[in-house]
Amino acid sequence: MDELIIGSHVSMNGKDMLLGSVKEALSYQANTFMFYTGAPQNTFRKPISQLKIEEAKALMKETGIDMKNVVVHAPYIINLGNSMKKETYELAVQFLSQEIERCEAIGATRLVLHPGSHVKAGSEVGLKYIIDGLNQVLKEDSSVHIALETMAGKGSEVGKCLEELKVIFDGVKHQHLLGLCLDTCHLHDAGYDLSQFDELLDDVERLFGLERILVVHVNDSKNPIGAHKDRHENIGYGYIGFDILNHIVHHPKLASVPKILETPYVGEKAPYQKEIEMFRKGKFEEGLK
Repeated sequence: MDELIIGSHVSMNGKDMLLGSVKEALSYQANTFMFYTGAPQNTFRKPISQLKIEEAKALMKETGIDMKNVVVHAPYIINLGNSMKKETYELAVQFLSQEIERCEAIGATRLVLHPGSHVKAGSEVGLKYIIDGLNQVLKEDSSVHIALETMAGKGSEVGKCLEELKVIFDGVKHQHLLGLCLDTCHLHDAGYDLSQFDELLDDVERLFGLERILVVHVNDSKNPIGAHKDRHENIGYGYIGFDILNHIVHHPKLASVPKILETPYVGEKAPYQKEIEMFRKGKFEEGLK
């Protein structure tokens, strides 16, 4: 039986930078992790030379974390779907291109991206701009694959259904560099019944191919199905529930895909070690909250 590939979002800051990210992941008994290359709300980034990449890789090698399973998340400020403000769109294209370069320097091959928001211009316009933006940044010989995240459909978000993501795939020239990030909270909030997850995987296989699933974000939801709210809840305390999420995490068709927790802190404490332990045991345990 393959070992479960599971971890969480971790920080990258302070003097240890990426080395600190690895240490944090190890403190949760994780064997993968996801990080932002800087604050997700702004464009400030430290030089690559200050990220302690080689020290991080040495610790990963020593502890069995495979770089091919490590995930980078692009910042929220990137909005390729914004046709209303030229400067916002141009910044998105420029900064996403730089994020790809940072991933290449680090050695990460999976970059999660929120497709974007159409900002009241309509999904059709938003999709066109997202496609154009991706065609500007994706280079045929790149080692970095962009995983478009399934979205909850709040506001003017694009990517709230598989069919919208398929439009993006079909419009992108270097389609081999695109993949999917399935977010369980977002799918639930968008209206997908995750108790029928096998049927959802059938749809993914038909539209994209299962090999396109590059990341799974594992989150419970604070809201009923179809709420379009995107409010993550701790595992087993939301409307999705532990049993359904456990089925997804252990699904044999996703065995090689990194599973990343983005659940909220409980007070000031990260819940990830306990949640990872529950998934490894395959059993919900009270006491997290």
